Amino acid sequence: MHLEQLKLSNFKNYSNQSLEFSPKLNCLVGSNGMGKTNLLDAIHYLCMCKSHFSVPDRQIILHEESFFRLDGLFYRNKKKEQIVCKYQPKQKKVFERNKVAYQRLSEHIGLLPLVMIAPDDTQLIMEGSEARRQFIDFTLVQLDNDYLEHLLKYNKILEQRNAFLKKHENPAKIDMALLEVYDQQLLGPAAYIHQQRKEILTTFKPIFQDYYATISGDKEQVDFEYSSQLTEHSLEELLIASREKDRWLQRTTKGIHKDDLKLLINGFPVKRFASQGQLKSYLLALKLGQYNLIKQKNEVSPILLLDDIFDKLDKNRVKHLLTLLMEEQFGQVFITDTHLQRVEDITKEIGGDYRQFEVIDGQIKVS
Repeated sequence: MHLEQLKLSNFKNYSNQSLEFSPKLNCLVGSNGMGKTNLLDAIHYLCMCKSHFSVPDRQIILHEESFFRLDGLFYRNKKKEQIVCKYQPKQKKVFERNKVAYQRLSEHIGLLPLVMIAPDDTQLIMEGSEARRQFIDFTLVQLDNDYLEHLLKYNKILEQRNAFLKKHENPAKIDMALLEVYDQQLLGPAAYIHQQRKEILTTFKPIFQDYYATISGDKEQVDFEYSSQLTEHSLEELLIASREKDRWLQRTTKGIHKDDLKLLINGFPVKRFASQGQLKSYLLALKLGQYNLIKQKNEVSPILLLDDIFDKLDKNRVKHLLTLLMEEQFGQVFITDTHLQRVEDITKEIGGDYRQFEVIDGQIKVS
């Protein structure tokens, strides 16, 4: 699978831009702040129906404009897929596939699989459990549309339950019968989500460990443990036991929204015991493992977006990574870099199909 053509209209700092890409390697070069990451985000948007970054759609529109539009021509299993996104504030966002609008955006997720590796990936290790749940969910929604539906339903009911708990100034007066209705609605989606997370992580673990061994030279042993309150008890049991606590805290304290991954290196927490090099290797193994898993399950190679990952890497490490990415196991790759000649020089040396673009303040030219 690959993206052949991309058109951007009023998307972030791009007013009107049309591009054609290599089916293998594409490098976007230029100084910081010129719009390289914005271009990657446009590709992410067309594949996932949203930005990689947690920003409202209205803030994506080019300053002083009233809409944005993205047009992408993809090839998936040699079949053309024309994807169009149209957005105007106060109107429903529209996604079209081959000139037919989706009734629900969730129907599109998984058609064009994608993995992004970016500087903010350190949140996976250094921040709270939400980032790690999002990592699991980002993988599963591209493999199982039912998972996405259950996740959306669970999150909506959870939001309603929390709002119900918070609206009572006197927690003692909460209608427990109505609270139990919310509880019953959570059970089905939670059970499905928990089972799918457990199964996919069992499959993912050896893939991740193999990538880490390759990247690090097999110097350390890495592992992770799936932590979930539903491992020991059913959600129904947990909600009944925590009902009084939830009433007074005015939030839902038990459920799959508390799931986490315990990330380990040589049996110890990565966050506390990994060096900077081990941390980078761990993150890269997680993301490349994610790529491999999605490829296996979807039977197509996802698009791989690499944002500023060469920072502070010497030429030999960059060459090693580029050589890996040019191998057949990887499909189309997009890379951003601030060094104008680095990727081009190395790519010429190792060979392979590539195209380089220079980005200057929302304007792009083919180098």
